[in-house]
Amino acid sequence: MDFQNRAGGKTGGGGVASWSESNRDRRERLRQLALETIDLNKDPYFMKNHLGSYECKLCLTLHNNEGSYLAHTQGKKHQANLARRAAKEAKEAPSSMQPEKPRVEPKKFVKIGRPGYRVTKQRDPDNHQQSLLFQIDYPEITDGIIPRHRFMSAYEQKIEPPDRKWQYLLFAAEPYETIAFKVPSREVEKTEGKFWTHWNKDTKQFFLQFSFKLEPKIIPPPPPNMRIPLPGRPIFNSIPATWD
Repeated sequence: MDFQNRAGGKTGGGGVASWSESNRDRRERLRQLALETIDLNKDPYFMKNHLGSYECKLCLTLHNNEGSYLAHTQGKKHQANLARRAAKEAKEAPSSMQPEKPRVEPKKFVKIGRPGYRVTKQRDPDNHQQSLLFQIDYPEITDGIIPRHRFMSAYEQKIEPPDRKWQYLLFAAEPYETIAFKVPSREVEKTEGKFWTHWNKDTKQFFLQFSFKLEPKIIPPPPPNMRIPLPGRPIFNSIPATWD
C-alpha cells in the first residue's frame, strides 16, 4: 500500500504510524529508560510467580515479561501508588524522620555508704509553727557534685506499706547512698524565709529547713445546753446563786 500521498505523510517516510504502533514505540522507550535507571533485583515490589510471569506487589498487576513490568513502573498508576505508600509510611512513623538524640550514658559511682546527719525539730514561739532542720554531712563528696533533695509520696516508695499520713524527704549526693526521712504528710510552706537550702563547700555540709503550713484552728461548737446571748440582753446562769 502506498502511504506517501496520504494526509500528513512524508515522501520516503513510510506514512503515519497507527495508534497501536505509537503505543508500542512508547512502551519500548519507557522500557529502555527503565532498564537504565531501575535495578529489578533491588525493586521490593517486583516478584516472579510460579507460572513464569511477573507481578507488581504494589499495584497487584500481572506482566508477561520484564519489559512490561518496567513500562508499568513508569506509568501513572504505579507512581501514584508509590506516592501514596510513602505518605502512609511517613504518617505512621513520624519519629523516624526526626534526628536521633545523642545518648548520654549515666555516670557510675561506687557507693561508699550513708552520710552522717542531724535532724532538729523547731517551733516558732509566736505562732507555734512547726519546722524541721536537716544537716547532712558529705566529707568525701565527688568534686563538682552538689547534693540534691526531693519530696516523695508514700505511694512512690516500695520499702514500706503506703500510708497517706506520711511522706519522705530524700537526699542524694555521689558517691554516697541516697537516704530518706519519714516526715508527716502535711503541706510545706515554701515562701521566703520558711524554706531554704545551703551547701557549705568548706565544711562539706548540706542544710535544709522547711516549715509546715499552719492549720486553721477549728472552734468547737458550744454545748447544746448553753444559750447564746442576744445583743443588748444579759444572760443568766441556770445554776441558782447562793448567798452567805
